[in-house]
Amino acid sequence: MKRLTLFVIAAGIFLAFSAPAFSATFGTADEAKAMLEKAVAAIKANKTDALAKFTKGEGGFKDRDLYPFCGGPDGNFTAHPTLVGKSLKELKDKAGKALGQEIYATANVGTIGEVAYMWPRPGTTEPVPKVSFVTKVDDQVCAVGYYK
Repeated sequence: MKRLTLFVIAAGIFLAFSAPAFSATFGTADEAKAMLEKAVAAIKANKTDALAKFTKGEGGFKDRDLYPFCGGPDGNFTAHPTLVGKSLKELKDKAGKALGQEIYATANVGTIGEVAYMWPRPGTTEPVPKVSFVTKVDDQVCAVGYYK
């Protein structure tokens, strides 16, 4: 009985300390939404500067696995760490879902919508559920995604 009690206590301590460390490795839904709101304000202040910062991950626009990405009226990425100039509108997730089209269809000025899809975490190849908060500001469709 004593051994079982010690095991339960040890397991509880492990979980108490490992869960926050694991969750701190990845961004949360609230953090993703807050970053998107910050990105909207940055675009309104200076679109050219904001898009450059998003792409470079500067000015607080890169936090673990969170970063804003945007597409212009032509459907191409205007801000993304690696995909600037490529088509956002034609992007499909790893299950074949027309992710880019859904992002453009969901984005509206003054509101934040959600688009769910399957995408690998950075450094992996296995797709997992991801949700991007999306909106439209000026002529840009912008989003910040988090992994569920």
